[in-house]
Amino acid sequence: MSEERQIRQHEHGDAEYEREDMSPGAIFSFLVGLAIASVLIYLIVIGMYKFLDSYQRAHQPPQNPLAVPTAPDTRDITMADIHQFPQPRLETNERIELNGFRLAEEQQLHSYGWVDKNAGVVHIPIEKAMQLLAQRGLPTTPRAGTAPASTVQMAEQAASRADSSQKAPAKQPQTPQRKKQQ
Repeated sequence: MSEERQIRQHEHGDAEYEREDMSPGAIFSFLVGLAIASVLIYLIVIGMYKFLDSYQRAHQPPQNPLAVPTAPDTRDITMADIHQFPQPRLETNERIELNGFRLAEEQQLHSYGWVDKNAGVVHIPIEKAMQLLAQRGLPTTPRAGTAPASTVQMAEQAASRADSSQKAPAKQPQTPQRKKQQ
């Protein structure tokens, strides 16, 4: 038995440990002090906000008699007030609003409708627009040095291109070209 004791002492003979650890009472008192300080800071901040709110209410300038009276606290918003705000409004349910927006776009892309009825501007389905673009090509601007076509000629050309009947195409009048001046 004495040999075992000597071996153990030999293994840990020079090892030492701190004899004065932090007591649990000191840790507990620190945590209690931290909680009290947090509650105290919270109460000070709440009191400060209440003081500043009452100060602001007391020092409000009188409202202009021509202005429409408003509620004393404009931070409270009802659902009826939301529709009075101008667009764009904050989203209340992003998924539903985005799906509705996408459905409206799809409906407009695949249907006929008026863009401006007074001006006679319509929108057509995108498939039909692509077919017309493939048939007619992109519009071009006249080259420099050529006389622009008259509005009557442009209207006749547009009408003949838009005619989808199987009639023979009408002759398109040629625009006179200017002679180059030397």
